[in-house]
Amino acid sequence: MKVFEGRVLVGFAGASADAMALLDRFQSKLEEARGRLQRAVEELARDWRTDRVLRQLEALLLVADKKEMFLVSGRGDVIQVEEEAAAIGSGGPFALAAAKALLRHSRLSAENIAREALQIASSICVFTNENIVVLTL
Repeated sequence: MKVFEGRVLVGFAGASADAMALLDRFQSKLEEARGRLQRAVEELARDWRTDRVLRQLEALLLVADKKEMFLVSGRGDVIQVEEEAAAIGSGGPFALAAAKALLRHSRLSAENIAREALQIASSICVFTNENIVVLTL
């Protein structure tokens, strides 16, 4: 999903209702931080970790702009992704492995790598479906 005037991508895994609640909170934090992604994820993680209601939410968020990518967990973890690819969810490890292989051994565009990696993951993981939508910045 694109947020902040289409400048930030957000993906989530876990309970959908929980993820949507976190998405709303993240968007607020992003607005408050005037689009500074790192600041927004740090503030979200702090709230997620300390707020009694938020602590009960079970989801992961993967957020990225053109410069940075972060994984945010409900334990208060904020992990800056240093690689060119990241994945979350039940099929995430399969998609990430496929994306890394395609990055190293093909000349496919980033969009096509994402699509192919998800297609491979869907053929391995029964919880990953073939309904693939790829968003780009």
